[in-house]
Amino acid sequence: MFGSYLYEQSAAQYTNRILIIDCDGLGDRIQLEKVFEDHGFIVLPYIDDLYFRVEQHDKLSCESEKYAVIVKPSQYIPYDIYHEFTPFKLTYAKLFPKLSAAVLKNRNDINLDLLVMAYKNCFSDLSVSQLTEQFIQRKVYSRENIQIYLDIAVKKLSEKCSTASSYQDWFAIAEDKAAIDVMATEYDVSADTDRFHALFVDFIESNFGKLSSKIDRATPVTVSRAMEYIKDHSDKFVIIVMDGMSEFDWEIISRSFKGLVYDKSNIFAMIPTTTSISRQCLLSNKYPSQLMEPWKQSKEKQEFFDCANGLGFTNEQIDYVRGYEVSFSSFVKCGAVIINDVDDMVHGQQQGRIGMFNDISVLAKQGQLASLTKRLLNAGYDVYITADHGNTPCVGMGKLMKTGVEIETKSRRMLVLKDFADKDKLLEQYSLIDYPKYYLSKEFDYLICGVGCSFDAKGEAVMSHGGITIDEVIVPFIKVKAVDNNG
Repeated sequence: MFGSYLYEQSAAQYTNRILIIDCDGLGDRIQLEKVFEDHGFIVLPYIDDLYFRVEQHDKLSCESEKYAVIVKPSQYIPYDIYHEFTPFKLTYAKLFPKLSAAVLKNRNDINLDLLVMAYKNCFSDLSVSQLTEQFIQRKVYSRENIQIYLDIAVKKLSEKCSTASSYQDWFAIAEDKAAIDVMATEYDVSADTDRFHALFVDFIESNFGKLSSKIDRATPVTVSRAMEYIKDHSDKFVIIVMDGMSEFDWEIISRSFKGLVYDKSNIFAMIPTTTSISRQCLLSNKYPSQLMEPWKQSKEKQEFFDCANGLGFTNEQIDYVRGYEVSFSSFVKCGAVIINDVDDMVHGQQQGRIGMFNDISVLAKQGQLASLTKRLLNAGYDVYITADHGNTPCVGMGKLMKTGVEIETKSRRMLVLKDFADKDKLLEQYSLIDYPKYYLSKEFDYLICGVGCSFDAKGEAVMSHGGITIDEVIVPFIKVKAVDNNG
């Protein structure tokens, strides 16, 4: 929404060559490159004038293509290059002339999409600072404006879900859904995104078994390929596993990462989305059927060490620790840090999603994850932050006692059965999903609760995991490189 507005306000729609001079640092808040790429422009990188002449300038000879260059005011642009483009000085004052540019620049937390929506109905000069502040409080963040925005966002998300056919499509959907859910929860506004889980389940049932063959430069795609992916991209690294952290949770936690340069992508957790299965797969580079103890965590550390050994590290170069207040010896080049905060919040949650929002907001304000990341970066490590699974709101259907294989998990979203005579009865009685056993031992049956249901006390509202919703299966994968943050 803001991107489209920015594009309309620029001269880009009237030229094939545009020079965007980012005077107010909007490029630090949004992906300016994507704004113009979405409208058919090729964005040429500009490091300095020499680099541009040698590496990029010849491309401008192709008159049929549209080119954009994005620079900061401090960068030198030679006269001849400058005049090959239509220049556009990108400022808050130019985008929002009726408001105070100084206020907008200082309010770097303002939601730009909401701002654009409210500004379209701004017909008075509110450029005095106090009036702009009142406009933000009363109009931009009014329930009415937020509800209209979320209605539009949910409609767009529905269109994306109806045409989604690849894992990349679902990664993008998961991020959009998380942003919608966080805003709806934060401002107590309705947004029905749960209806999209059913389409995702269809995708998983048809395609999850094919993901092991996918190769992507931006992501390992599944947790079972994370370790080899990280080793291919870093010689000295730490993987931080935020147990249970969903896209919803990261949307909030990321607010504490301002000032850090990082790349954000996504990965698929293993299904069932339990810690014993998915976290061990994440740390071992294995699929569930290859694990020594798939239903218990007693072998997790050994699995990690065996994996790191297989990647070429000696035992002296490997460490596995828990908590935020950790440090590694100078010999360690492959470290794992396990953080249980989010999962503990999930299983102790009594207020549903609003409770998770409040608890995760406190966690973000404490800044412990960001502080740990900075310490590791200062020690020369590349840092990878991810999760073994996410979490989702559920209502209990009633507890099942002593049914299925004993599993070391607090999750009540799934059952593992072996030679169980009443399987069909369970499937029908509780509308369970008979999971296709992708990457799992074929000697068991895996029955998973439907969307929003769990085997907790009947009628009890809980947060849980173990199932196949977007919120549980698609989790963040964050890359924070030392070279990008220690300059």
